[in-house]
Amino acid sequence: MENTPRAVHLDNRQVRVLAHPLRIRLLGTLRADGPATATTLAEKLDTNTGATSYHLRQLAEVGLVTEDLDRGTGRQRWWRAAHDISNFEPTDFDDDPDARAAVQWIQGDQVRLLAEQAERWMAVEHGYSRQWRDAAGMSDMLLTLGPAQLRALNDEMWQLLERYRDEEVTDEPEAESVLVFLAAFPRVEG
Repeated sequence: MENTPRAVHLDNRQVRVLAHPLRIRLLGTLRADGPATATTLAEKLDTNTGATSYHLRQLAEVGLVTEDLDRGTGRQRWWRAAHDISNFEPTDFDDDPDARAAVQWIQGDQVRLLAEQAERWMAVEHGYSRQWRDAAGMSDMLLTLGPAQLRALNDEMWQLLERYRDEEVTDEPEAESVLVFLAAFPRVEG
């Protein structure tokens, strides 16, 4: 049975709250690793429990994280991501300069994360099997497209990624979590 991911189309308030280094890391960690306490998250993200608790509450106020009431006991509060996927259209925020700036920060953080993760992979890839090293990689291609074609390309790529996400991995003993970044934008001369 297909497990449809929970998605949220971010609004102005949510993007403004999410545009913070610790908050975006908290949400990402909860999505990748599942429910956790503020203490566990603080240890994992090398910060303090007070800051983690505060920022979890900020994320909860806008519906991006929620308490996992099935796990909480006494004073121990467990948190989980309220959604698996966040999405938005950059033009959603054309009339809100603060939200537009927040979106630019979030997108810049995605680029930073891509570079960071690629560097981590390159530092350890020699320890992986030949199959992993040949399968992983990055590439680029210059296409000439109009906005409608670029939208169609992005939509098709997203559908392909969803298909792979939804497939059960049964015959791959070396299966691991794999990061896939998708970026496509007009080439701007520097």
